[in-house]
Amino acid sequence: MSVELSGEEPAVRGLRERKKERTRRTIRLEAFRLFREQGYGETTVEQIAAAAEVSPSTFFRYFPTKEQLVLADDLDPVLIEAIRAQPPELSPLTAFRHAMAAVFAELPAEQQAFEQERQALIYHVPELRSAIGLEMERNIDMVSAIMAERVGGTPDDFDIRVLAGALTGAGLAIARITPLNLDNVGRMLDLLEAGLPIGQD
Repeated sequence: MSVELSGEEPAVRGLRERKKERTRRTIRLEAFRLFREQGYGETTVEQIAAAAEVSPSTFFRYFPTKEQLVLADDLDPVLIEAIRAQPPELSPLTAFRHAMAAVFAELPAEQQAFEQERQALIYHVPELRSAIGLEMERNIDMVSAIMAERVGGTPDDFDIRVLAGALTGAGLAIARITPLNLDNVGRMLDLLEAGLPIGQD
């Protein structure tokens, strides 16, 4: 009997995780539909929960606030793993570029559209704009950690923090005015790798 249980437990856990991920995705998709139809500020957690066919308490198990439903970036762990998969001889920026290409190559069109809509909400909804500073700090910490792991430094090393700040700041800056896609990320990295030769002959 113990052999059967040990064989079944991973499958049961996998099924449970898939169900949780489907519920989480449904909550977000229904929320964004309501945001489009009636506005972010006019949409309540209760309305989102009802549209997703879950209780408000279930909503809060997945997202502590309505704000976090928008701010949560599902691509972060995917990007981190893609960076870790890059050959060690690549420079940090080149590794980041190749990782982004790998992520976008596997990103379904509907998920890319969702990410573009999410970024637009963050920048155009007043209630969310106030969180941009906190998001920038979180992203700098995340990029510092993965780059430190890559080059054998620490997340608090001066040069690593500068690199993380440059990547994060540039990403946030272009996200406000242009869609999130591989072409625009590539243009951003081209400028950073060239040393930002703006206004030079």
